[in-house]
Amino acid sequence: MNLVHSLSETARKKGEKTAYIFEEKAVSYAELNGAVTKFASGLSKLGVKQGDHVALLVGNSPYFVIGLYGTMRVGATVIPINPIYAPDEIHYILQNGDVKAIITLDLLLPVMNQLAPNLPFIEHIIVCPTSPDEIAYTEKMKSFTSVLEAGDFSLPMPDMQDEDNAVILYTSGTTGKPKGAMLTHRNLYSNASDVASYLQYTENDKIIAALPMFHVFCLTVALNAPIVNGATVLIVPGFSPKEVFRIASTYEATVFAGVPTMYNFLYQYPEGNVEDLQTLRLCISGGSSLPIALLENFEKKFNVMVSEGYGLSEASPVTCFNPLDRPRKPGSIGTSIWHVENKIVNEMGEDVASGEVGELIVRGPNVMKGYYKLSEDTAATLREGWLYTGDLARMDEDGYIYIVDRKKDLIIVGGYNVYPREVEEVLYKHPAVTEAIVLGVPDDNLGEAVKAYAVMNDASVSAQEIIVYCALHLAKYKVPTSVEFLEELPKNATGKILRRALRQEMKA
Repeated sequence: MNLVHSLSETARKKGEKTAYIFEEKAVSYAELNGAVTKFASGLSKLGVKQGDHVALLVGNSPYFVIGLYGTMRVGATVIPINPIYAPDEIHYILQNGDVKAIITLDLLLPVMNQLAPNLPFIEHIIVCPTSPDEIAYTEKMKSFTSVLEAGDFSLPMPDMQDEDNAVILYTSGTTGKPKGAMLTHRNLYSNASDVASYLQYTENDKIIAALPMFHVFCLTVALNAPIVNGATVLIVPGFSPKEVFRIASTYEATVFAGVPTMYNFLYQYPEGNVEDLQTLRLCISGGSSLPIALLENFEKKFNVMVSEGYGLSEASPVTCFNPLDRPRKPGSIGTSIWHVENKIVNEMGEDVASGEVGELIVRGPNVMKGYYKLSEDTAATLREGWLYTGDLARMDEDGYIYIVDRKKDLIIVGGYNVYPREVEEVLYKHPAVTEAIVLGVPDDNLGEAVKAYAVMNDASVSAQEIIVYCALHLAKYKVPTSVEFLEELPKNATGKILRRALRQEMKA
């Protein structure tokens, strides 16, 4: 079984059931499956075939759902990309990912036109209109609607194997370049199915999808898992407390998934009524640690349970959730979900005693095949069937896991991962920067923010100029919010910059 077959089966058995609601329009499973089949057929007529790579630069909308499932339906591999990435970041993924076709918003056409001279390998750009303005189509461009209408229902189901790539998710790497985690049909279906079972999703559930669908958290928990169990997805184009309260109330939502930042905004929203969320049976938190005080305050105010979990792109992503049928432990990421095993090991890969800190490692049908075109990184991360997360954790006697520290250098801004090296590479490209280092600093709204420390060779360059420079090359959430100039950076005897020493100086 895979996600495409699962959708087809749900459409066959419960075709009249509502699959999603977007901008007040309800679409049934039969209608969704029909659109997916026709879009896949349209892609096939363009020459997109099994094994090809198709990039998806689309926000939360039916375009994303049909584009994702339609691409998998033709047997091709989907590469979701954050639409707000800087042109340089988009170009790298398109090139490294060997992309043949792009499904993109009309808002990104200026970026596509800017990149076009350096993307000769792109054969098709499928444009999703968001405004009535007329689009000047080039030879490679087609509208999403025209591809859909050119398709039919005769396309046979491709012979998709469990280990074929379904999605390649690019995640920031410590080398400064994103790495493509290859997620197979087995990976995605198993995690969606296991999450749905663990969180007790039923066809009567209505899940709010306010997280970005291109992010693996939403992709699995708020899109694929509901579809596997025939639930209804309430698609929110972009998160806002006002819209979440409205949709929850209007459609009697039963599940909300979000990162801690979202819970903070919902809790602080002055016009948020408890009655608007009264139909919620469950809230799900992930992406970064949820402060216990916020968890308890949110639950008390809205009278709903919040289950905190843990995952990473390389695991499709979920490995743990606080269970619904046993006591929840605030501050914990919960216990292993079905068919997934988590354990804590020392530097030798040996199990540590209960309560001791070690590295969290994971295995199960959800663990990625490897990194695309990066055999050495794959070998370092996947060892003897286990995925080494790089996160320090401890497990209590009941099997509940507590993250002690994140990957050493990782910064999490509003649920998004930012690796310092990626930002530092950009800083070092500025002619006035001699040395630079990036750390995460506390932020009331986003959990963390990026702060840069730099040694300069030109005193006339201001911190604001450095921030503006970074904004030209990085996604908004990766851009430093502040820059501090230093005479020198702390180093060890070999000249290596000591990130930990600088962090300790910050706390002093």
